Amino acid sequence: MADDALTSVEGVFREEHGLLLAALVRRFGDLDLAEEVASEAMEIALTRWPVDGVPPNPGAWLMTTARRRAVDRLRRSKVYAERLAVLRVEAERADPAPAADVGGGLPDDRLQLFFTCAHPALPAEDRLALTLRCLAGMTTPEVARAFLVPVETMAKRITRAKKKIREARIPFRVPGADELPERLPGVLQVVYSIFTEGYAASSGEQLQRLDLAEEAIRLARILRSLMPAEREVCGLLSLMLLVHARRDARSGVDGAVVLLEEQDRTRWDRAMIEEGTGLVEVALTGGRPGPYGVQAAIAALHDEAADLDSTDWPQIVALYDVLLALLPSPVVAVNRAIAVAMRDGAEAGLALLDELADEPQLRAYHPYPTARAELLHRLGREEEAASAYRRALELAGTEPERASLRRKLDGVAE
Repeated sequence: MADDALTSVEGVFREEHGLLLAALVRRFGDLDLAEEVASEAMEIALTRWPVDGVPPNPGAWLMTTARRRAVDRLRRSKVYAERLAVLRVEAERADPAPAADVGGGLPDDRLQLFFTCAHPALPAEDRLALTLRCLAGMTTPEVARAFLVPVETMAKRITRAKKKIREARIPFRVPGADELPERLPGVLQVVYSIFTEGYAASSGEQLQRLDLAEEAIRLARILRSLMPAEREVCGLLSLMLLVHARRDARSGVDGAVVLLEEQDRTRWDRAMIEEGTGLVEVALTGGRPGPYGVQAAIAALHDEAADLDSTDWPQIVALYDVLLALLPSPVVAVNRAIAVAMRDGAEAGLALLDELADEPQLRAYHPYPTARAELLHRLGREEEAASAYRRALELAGTEPERASLRRKLDGVAE
């Protein structure tokens, strides 16, 4: 019973964390307070559930417990009570923008917190780090891996962002229509980062965290209903659908990684691909394309191909050229190099990868040495390939990725 309860509370907290935190912030207007009482509620659950059993509605139980803890703390602490009073006065003075109404239902509290954390008063990197930590339920080490920075650096960013929100008295609300375009890119980046952690977990025993990927898609649908004219919202939703459509084929029965060229494409979600492909056309119509729309177009070409050899690699390379102009990034350059290798041969792709050897952002990015190892192996340079596989193995975060790399290393070393 104890093990079942522990598993349940961890699962519930993963699933409910963002909603719990956002609802507490909306009610009490204080992110630190909300985080503390949410954590306390989980600790109480870990103590009580193994004895009393898991409640029928565990999310509601956590919410009630956290709310009571918050009220008790406010009653005992003059500092918290005074802070809450100031925040309420500021909120009343602010021009009240109506919350986003999703599908005729109640506003989504997480969406309000997303836009608060995307406030332009916060540095871009701090905005993203804070939102991933608070709303995606990602740990500070997980967020640090997503940014390819040390954990200590990430912890400082998150603390700095929360302090700025508190001191600047930034209101927790969905901004007005005139403010949305300025904050939208930050919100889209957060949603995509949540999806990326779901698509390829930064650590743990599982390659994918489907709950995070599906939550990101849900949030993107909310954004599309809120801002139907924004093509990059459409592009992001399209990209995530087209990539998530391959989820069932990406892992073997034993959880092992199944690479794109080895996947059973009959297991891809064709309904999701059809929806995503239709959205690509919308995202690329009506002006200069955005980065998400271009990435969605690349994903669509992969999904439409019958196999790896019949994939339109020249078109994919051309799209990566566009993407690099829109979003100069070593990670994008790595992906382009892989596509060039498929179009022009391993030697051409390896030359491009070697040009990126001194990029600081790639030092902890295991797909980089993995890609080099694959191309070196194809060229028969086995000793160099083995060295690159060993480096990738040092950097890989999940056990399925490490197991896949160990098998490849064994194959090269034989």
